[in-house]
Amino acid sequence: MAISDNLFSTIKDDILTGKLKSGEKLTEKVICNQYSISRTPVREALQKLEMEGLVESIPNRGFFVLGLTARDYEDMFTLRKLYEIQAFSWAVERASDQERESIEELFELMEFYTMKKDVAKMLTINMNFHQMIYKASHNRILANLLSSYQQMLKYVDNTRKNYNNYLLDVFTEHKAIYEAFNSRDIDAGVTAITTHLDNSKLRYLKSIKLL
Repeated sequence: MAISDNLFSTIKDDILTGKLKSGEKLTEKVICNQYSISRTPVREALQKLEMEGLVESIPNRGFFVLGLTARDYEDMFTLRKLYEIQAFSWAVERASDQERESIEELFELMEFYTMKKDVAKMLTINMNFHQMIYKASHNRILANLLSSYQQMLKYVDNTRKNYNNYLLDVFTEHKAIYEAFNSRDIDAGVTAITTHLDNSKLRYLKSIKLL
């Protein structure tokens, strides 16, 4: 991976996790010294961040962190819900036997780690479960879009693990999605995904203190 790509990922992580605050100035010289790199990859990384709407360039002043607002997160969840419903519908119709087995295995792992109360493992399996549904839709464009939203929304405050019944709630929501998929019931899947992502939005906004 190019130096600018590594730097882009690092700064993006810092913005999305709140380490870099909205309005904070990003100085090329400071970043160069911090990471012991030349200005060219720094400029490339900052320009890429600007294209993603995470920073803005102000003439004669430099780059400043924009971050994401509550509205941004709400919009992402709205779009993700629309796309995920379509991915689920196509996955029901197009999934291979092997993909169905993989989804079943991931669901069983979710149940196992829920019972073990292992939040970190549960979150990882959670992401993999959704990724497998995207893959089973057999639409690369849609899968890439959803993966992008999922990556943007993966940054979670550690307070999330302290929510009452968090693991059980999330597992129950995924159980409804899995059962709808397994029975090839698209209508039930739409209901389950809508419930899950609406609840996820509330949990997420609460975890990053935007509610």
